[in-house]
Amino acid sequence: MRIREKRRRADLAALFFLLIFTVGAVAATAVIVATRGGAATVELGPGASNLNPAERVVLSAYLSARADRLIAPAGNDPTPISFSVLSGEAASEVAERLVTQGLVSEAQLLNFYLRYKGLDAHIAAGDFILRQTMTIPEVASALTDASAREMSLRITEGWRLEQIAEALSTNPNLRISASDFLALAGPSGPRTGGHPFLSDIPAGASLEGFLFPDTYLVRPGSSAADFLNKMLTNFDARLPAGYRAAVTGRGLTLYQAIIVASLIEREAVLDDERPLIASVILNRLTIGQPLEIDATVQYALGAPGDWWPSVVGLDYRSITSPYNTYYVTSLPTGPIANPGAASIAAVANAAQTNYLYYRARCDGTRSHSFAATYEEHLANACP
Repeated sequence: MRIREKRRRADLAALFFLLIFTVGAVAATAVIVATRGGAATVELGPGASNLNPAERVVLSAYLSARADRLIAPAGNDPTPISFSVLSGEAASEVAERLVTQGLVSEAQLLNFYLRYKGLDAHIAAGDFILRQTMTIPEVASALTDASAREMSLRITEGWRLEQIAEALSTNPNLRISASDFLALAGPSGPRTGGHPFLSDIPAGASLEGFLFPDTYLVRPGSSAADFLNKMLTNFDARLPAGYRAAVTGRGLTLYQAIIVASLIEREAVLDDERPLIASVILNRLTIGQPLEIDATVQYALGAPGDWWPSVVGLDYRSITSPYNTYYVTSLPTGPIANPGAASIAAVANAAQTNYLYYRARCDGTRSHSFAATYEEHLANACP
């Protein structure tokens, strides 16, 4: 007999003799167990079919006497916590680590709940997202229900629509095809979900720019529509209060503001420079000076395998694209990427400057030099 099996049986035997004197066999018939004060209930049910009569009595009595603890979360912090079950790891070992990470308050209570429900043999290796606010039954369910697992998926600021589609389709834990996602988020996709900003997107435009970059928790069975709605909901939630009014005061519609934010996202590296780059773009728009942003040429030329190609040495004005700001004299026809919160906020909070130019410094800091005149701009060139 394996050591773990011997230990489990010894624990159950000791528990049986303790409980037989305190609660009696009547607990074996308990189905709905009220917690203290009657505020909530725990549905134990009849127990797993493979339990022998002694185990059924002991476990039911033990869990009945601790019903309030079953629904008491280990903490009140709802922050998602990554938890991995290792291959071959016993349920008791998993329970101990859950206690160590503050996700469960009592390892033994979780062990006995798993055994009573017949779930101890169904904990599979894998990555899970748990929270301190989960009860023991909820933790047990999450660890044994593959369809309920959540994985962490990072969508990076400045990615274009196609890059997001590729990230979804190449994730081995998801079954979302790039074509399905692009069909929904592309120019001909349905605009459902009730998100108020969708009415600001011109007919025939894609959702580029409105797919909010963030770390998302995704279930393996999620569809392309599920994930798209999660991103749009996040955009709606993260748009600053009063944002529409703020950008309107700068002469921009919401859609135009997101276009500007996407340009900032691809041009800026340092957060404190985003309002300065925003000022350059807005200043140029005000006087009708072409934006001449290299990232718009990259967007126009991007293709699978190289979505942001080098454009050094090209004749930018020869690339006839409505996204190329060397070719068009105003904003590109739509966003060129999906901007993060800092770039979106920078449009509304653009610095008050007379700058019309910026260029990368040659000191390795990834910062920029700004200039109000073309002569100053030339003087900022690298030696």
